[in-house]
Amino acid sequence: MRIRTATEADAECVRAIYAPIVRDTVISFEWEEPDAAEMARRIRTIGAEHPWVIAEDETGVLGYAYAYPWRARAAYRWVSETAIYVHERVRRRGVARATYGELLARMRRGGWRAAIGGIALPNPASIALHETLGFRAVARFPAVGFKFGCWHDLGFWRLDLQPEPGAPLPPAPPLSHE
Repeated sequence: MRIRTATEADAECVRAIYAPIVRDTVISFEWEEPDAAEMARRIRTIGAEHPWVIAEDETGVLGYAYAYPWRARAAYRWVSETAIYVHERVRRRGVARATYGELLARMRRGGWRAAIGGIALPNPASIALHETLGFRAVARFPAVGFKFGCWHDLGFWRLDLQPEPGAPLPPAPPLSHE
């Protein structure tokens, strides 16, 4: 398995992994499956300032992970929310851990202070992944996402990526050669 920076050329593979998650689960609170053009736009815009990685092998794209702004105000720019999605045919084979691990390593090198993982609850597999990687539960918001005719809770897990040294430098944008 190889993990590399995502490009717009990955949009259709990313869409194919994400579409059944949107369509069939509450893992994502999106209601409509984005098309490849929308996924290309997301890779381009989010990937310009935050890491976005692709895991692949000889069979193709296995999964992806990315960081994105947690909140819009300038004071929050050292904290990013993260997402990880893995193709259903390779779940529980270490792809998520390796892909997420590389994303977090890039965030550390880029100067981000913390990563926030939002998890639609219940989701024991996602909770286990986050806690294995060192995240800790910090908040639970009951009934904040409405999908499939009912309300769902949302939990947040946090991972400190840097110590608190004082005034930080701005996070570095991802390098395309990583």
